[in-house]
Amino acid sequence: MTRTQFFTAIAERTELKGKQVKAVFDTAYDVVLKNLQKEGKIPVGTLGFVKLVQRKPRMGRNPATGEQIKIPAKTVVKFTVAAPIRHAFTKKKPK
Repeated sequence: MTRTQFFTAIAERTELKGKQVKAVFDTAYDVVLKNLQKEGKIPVGTLGFVKLVQRKPRMGRNPATGEQIKIPAKTVVKFTVAAPIRHAFTKKKPK
C-alpha cells in the first residue's frame, strides 16, 4: 500500500477529502515530533507508542570487508505496537 492509497482509504471511510486526511497526518507528525523531544514517549492513538531509546556502543562488522568496527552510542526512535494489534498476528491470546 502506498501513502496515497493509505490516505485515500482513510478518506473513503471517514468521508473526508484526501487533502484533509493528509493535513491531519501532517499535523500529527508535527505534534509527535515536538512532544517526543520534550517527553521521550508519547501514545499514537490506539496504534501504540513512539519513544526515544538510548542504544549502547557496540562492535559491529563491515559486511563488505569483514573488518570489525565500533558503532557509537546513539538515540533512536522506536515504535511499539499496541497489544491488540500485536495479538492479532500471534497465536498467543491476551490475558
